[in-house]
Parts: sequence; C-alpha cells; structure tokens
Amino acid sequence: MTASPAARLRALIASGEIVMAPGAPDSISARIVEQSGFPAVYMTGLGATASRLGTPDIGLLSQTEMTEHARNMVRATGIPVIADADTGYGGPSNIHRTVREYVQAGVAAIHLEDQVAPKRCGQLAGIRLIDAEENARRLACAVAARGDDDLLIIGRTDAIGTLGPDEAIRRAALYRQAGVDLVFVDGIKTIAEVEAVAAGVEGPKVVSIVDGNETVKLTAADLQAMGFSVVLYAVTALFSATRAVADAMAALKRDGSPADAGRRHSYAEYCALVDLPSHQELDDRFGG
Repeated sequence: MTASPAARLRALIASGEIVMAPGAPDSISARIVEQSGFPAVYMTGLGATASRLGTPDIGLLSQTEMTEHARNMVRATGIPVIADADTGYGGPSNIHRTVREYVQAGVAAIHLEDQVAPKRCGQLAGIRLIDAEENARRLACAVAARGDDDLLIIGRTDAIGTLGPDEAIRRAALYRQAGVDLVFVDGIKTIAEVEAVAAGVEGPKVVSIVDGNETVKLTAADLQAMGFSVVLYAVTALFSATRAVADAMAALKRDGSPADAGRRHSYAEYCALVDLPSHQELDDRFGG
C-alpha cells in the first residue's frame, strides 16, 4: 500500500534532514517545485490569495476556496503538500469541518494560527491575537477532529511581532501540550529571532524564511543545525514569478514584440511541465 502524504512527510522529518518546502501560489508552481527536486511544497495563503483574487493576504479567502486550492495542488503533484488553514474559519465546529475538508483534500499537513479573524499575513503590522489558552483549546479541537486519519497539525503563533519572542515561545510550548505535531513561530524577521526560537522552542518546529529580510542569509544547513524540522520559503516563487511577468510585459509594451521579453519556457518545455503527453496518450487510446 502506498504511504499517505502525511506518512511520507513524517518520514522526511524523522530522517533528521530539514524538509525544504518552497511556497507555491498555484498548481503549476507546485509542479515546478516538485520537478526541481524538493521533497514537499507549501500552499501559502498569501500566494493562494494573490493567484485567486490579486489582493493582499488579509483573510479574504473562504474555507472552501482554500481547501479547493489545496485539493487542486495535491492533484497536480506527487509530493506532500503543507497547507495554510488560517485560523480555522470560525468556532470549534468550523475548525472540525476545516480539518475534515483538508483530510479529504489529501494534504499532508495544515497549520492553524492564533490571530483574531480576519487574519492577515504574519509579516504585516497590526496583527491581533486571541488568548493563548483559548487557542490551545482550538488546536486540541483540531487534533480531535483528525481522529484516526493521517494529517500533521502545526500550531502556529504570530506573537513574536506584537508580544515578543518570550511570549511566542510560551505559546509554542502551550500549543505543543495541546497535542499538535509541530509548532511554528511565524513573523520572524531577524536572525536573532530565529536563534531565540531555535533555543527556546523544544521538539519538531517550523521556520519561515521570507525574501527581503536578513534571515535569507541562513541556509537550510544552518537551520537544520539549529534544530528546525521544516523550513518554508513562502514567497520566493511568487515574488520571482510576478517580477518576471512584470519585466516581460514591460519589454513587450516597449518593443511591440516578445522577442526580448526575457527568459521563458519554450512551448515544448511548457507542454512537458503540464504533462501534455499523458493526455495525448489517453486521447489516442480512448478518443474518437
């Protein structure tokens, strides 16, 4: 029997080698992550919001939109998908449904955060947090909703930017006691904060490296040595893609031709990326 995505992610974590999971804003980006040789992919809420709505990550996507996005990403790839599940989209019954929807979508892991709804990207100012003990109960609800199904649950706190590292570390410990598989202090912007979390948070933990702050100086090997189990690169693909599209469109507008619009896939490379040959084979076998 083929191991579940969650089982494969657990095995990657148990190996002791840090799991590098680049963020993908959409299914085609997730496929590129897989073809580049990464063992897992991160369905970033910021990327999902950008690709579906073209808006900031301020809690505009619904539970059903996020789980549909996750389901499509799972279909497009063969590697474990770690998915953003925001705040769980409501009270205990909403959290229960959220977990069940993500289980059915086939993701390997979800993370749930301790923000007041509507949530916002962990890198933004103005984040408001719910009571830590209340969020621990919400995470315990998520663990109970998982039941016997194989899904890793990650307890995320966004406290570091508003209440500081000590409170973030305290919350991480509390969330671990609630039964989550990993903890995740998001909103880290400095190397000193990475080091504080590494030293203060016990057990399997996640870190997010965000393009544009000084933490990009830390390699995956550095983070592994600090004790992190998973590293997310949430915006690298998204920011690279939007910059490339903007540059290509500027060249096209300037020149009236795409001839000098920068590097891009050929049509043949694109067809290989979207696996056109398998669809042609189906048509050859069963088409009219």
